[in-house]
Amino acid sequence: MKIYDLIIIGGGRASRLAAKVGRLGKRVALIEKSKLGGTCANRGCVPSKLLVGYADVLRSIKESQRHYVRSSIDNIDIKKIFKENNEYIASVDGEYKAMLNENVELFRGIGSFVSDSIVEVNGVKLTAPKIVIATGTKPKKPPFKEAWSSDDIFPLNKIPSSITIVGSGFIACELANVFDALGVKTKLLVRSERLLSNEDEDISKVFKQEFSKKIDIEFNTTIKDAIYNDSFFDIILEDKAGKIKKHTSEALLYAIGRESNAKTLNLENTHIALDKRGFIKRDEFFQTDAKGVYVAGDAAGEHMLQHAASFEINHLYKYLFEDKKEPLKFKYMPHSVFTDPEIASVGISEQEAKEKDLDAVVSKTDWLTSAKAESMKLKYPFTKFIVDKKTYEILGCHMIGPQSSTMIHQVLTVMHIDNDIRHLKEMLYIHPALSESLLPAAINAVKDIRKLSDS
Repeated sequence: MKIYDLIIIGGGRASRLAAKVGRLGKRVALIEKSKLGGTCANRGCVPSKLLVGYADVLRSIKESQRHYVRSSIDNIDIKKIFKENNEYIASVDGEYKAMLNENVELFRGIGSFVSDSIVEVNGVKLTAPKIVIATGTKPKKPPFKEAWSSDDIFPLNKIPSSITIVGSGFIACELANVFDALGVKTKLLVRSERLLSNEDEDISKVFKQEFSKKIDIEFNTTIKDAIYNDSFFDIILEDKAGKIKKHTSEALLYAIGRESNAKTLNLENTHIALDKRGFIKRDEFFQTDAKGVYVAGDAAGEHMLQHAASFEINHLYKYLFEDKKEPLKFKYMPHSVFTDPEIASVGISEQEAKEKDLDAVVSKTDWLTSAKAESMKLKYPFTKFIVDKKTYEILGCHMIGPQSSTMIHQVLTVMHIDNDIRHLKEMLYIHPALSESLLPAAINAVKDIRKLSDS
């Protein structure tokens, strides 16, 4: 039996927790079955967003005609693009390992519980008074042999000439945007009428309208069968009416959601409980039903976002090693979809406000009063606020348009410090910066509230 001060199962964001605790002089066991850095750095957020950079440049060239510029693309060196991406991925594990000092012992393998306080990896039993589960999630398994999940494309060593992507969420849309922009013949299959169904309906509607102009999408369509023959998939598609047609694609990628990794942990040997979806239950202090065992990040199945996981890991460090006993409550959880169009969102949607029967005003304003926004020659960008009628509290903000993920941080600042939309109305903006488009959006929301108050 090897004894430690802390055992961590999962070397993604929690690698930083191991490094910080190791610097305190405490003995840490860090268990990782694959590469340090986790899904985000190796197979998710970072490598995919590096590709988005190339896609953005290519889109701007392809769409330059709206600025009265006739342009063409002479060559896309897609092999070099993916080579650079693969080289980044190859460097991640070493960079994370370099953070660890001699107090952190790294175990490469699958960690599982023998009891509430004992973990086994590679036949070695470990124990500690504090154990952190940070095992993240995995993509749902594709139903056909040789089909890919998102885990299979980073690193991507054989670039397909054509790809069919199944899904309607942000991973499917981001990857469809990237592959299409890079010159890979891309088809997106969606089983319903809607893309990004978790977004506010107005955002989802405009996104569908604009995204469909770029990407070949078949709605109300499912795959009845897919057979891999040598280097291509022969795919049988079925629409909502039952009509069948054939489709051929070199690659078939499923992006249909993610699920818990908890099955690898042998939790039946512990008091740790799972929820109905198979994620690990915890209290407001991240503690599971087993004393001294905590869970952070996607393994708890709550927010499933890297920035949330990082925030949780940082808070857990303070709770466990700085004696700060306040629970972590995310009042607001922002997210973004890095596609073309780009989306950013925080708080509730209009539909949620109606379902909860909230006394709120919904205000929607385009960006076109900003000269910078006007210069992009796009008519669709807008900001939508959901605001409490009595307190002026921003309950939700939703944006669609270039740089939305950057723009929304101005709203987030107000929401976190003193959530009152009047601050956005009264502040000084640089003219004619893109973020100036928030000014009329805030003015309109305040006007709408005052009209209702006066009526």
